[in-house]
Amino acid sequence: MYLQHFGLHEPPFTLTPDTGFFFNHGSHQEALNVLLVALQGGEGFIKVTGEVGTGKTLLCRKLLNLLNEDCVSAYIPNPFLNPTALRMALADELDITYARNTGQHRLLQLITERLVTLGAEGKQVVLLLDEAQAMPDETLEALRLLTNLETEKHKLLQVVLFGQPELDTRLRQRKLRQLRQRIVFSYRLSPLDRHSIGAYVQHRLQIAGYRGTTMFGPRVLRKLHRDSRGIPRLINLLCHKSLMAAYGTGCTRIRAVHLRRAALDSEDIMRHKPRWPTFLSGLVGLLALTSAGWLYAFSL
Repeated sequence: MYLQHFGLHEPPFTLTPDTGFFFNHGSHQEALNVLLVALQGGEGFIKVTGEVGTGKTLLCRKLLNLLNEDCVSAYIPNPFLNPTALRMALADELDITYARNTGQHRLLQLITERLVTLGAEGKQVVLLLDEAQAMPDETLEALRLLTNLETEKHKLLQVVLFGQPELDTRLRQRKLRQLRQRIVFSYRLSPLDRHSIGAYVQHRLQIAGYRGTTMFGPRVLRKLHRDSRGIPRLINLLCHKSLMAAYGTGCTRIRAVHLRRAALDSEDIMRHKPRWPTFLSGLVGLLALTSAGWLYAFSL
């Protein structure tokens, strides 16, 4: 809709976890460094937690892209599975052929044989689970038992858990203390601070092809950080809608009014009492501005 208006070749603020937009800065870079170092150690669980929208899935996919050819990765994006389904999902990821009516004992044998074979070939098997806070307790225990597979030198399976803070609460249960004690490395993703948000926005704009002057001024960035609380997903949402509002009025710079309209049309945004009356708000105002932009474009 607004790409040509701003000189972009792709949308800069999509909500999908595109690794091409990975922001190599702050807690995200620190978390990635922790993961890479921890995986070199070759044993135990690794855990990364963060609030909703802080970029856990993006970090997970970035890690998958960086694993070298000596690693065999298994990725389970939705681990809300019972123990049987977890073993089947792992077997599928490891390209194990088995009949759907295979018993669990036999399936575990096949997984063990595959892990031993890959270990003998010098391969490191890494299992990554996103949204790990959704795993039932019995599935977490089944996962722990899978990591008992090891040689005298190293584990045959490493596990990386990505989850919301509720995962930490779950792991504090006494019945999960054995798994908790196996977490060798842990990291908590933080929202972007006020000084990083400008670099984050500019980074995404440049990746999307923007070569113009500064689009988001200091005042707008301060309000953007306040409204979004530094959460990347909310930053993306507000920036996308602000671009729509600016396009609707023919502007090439984002002003406070554009961001205000974006915030009024968005959920989970930090609300503040306005200092002056707001005549139009929400989606109606945003769409009205966008319609005006179309008329403006056709009149050129």
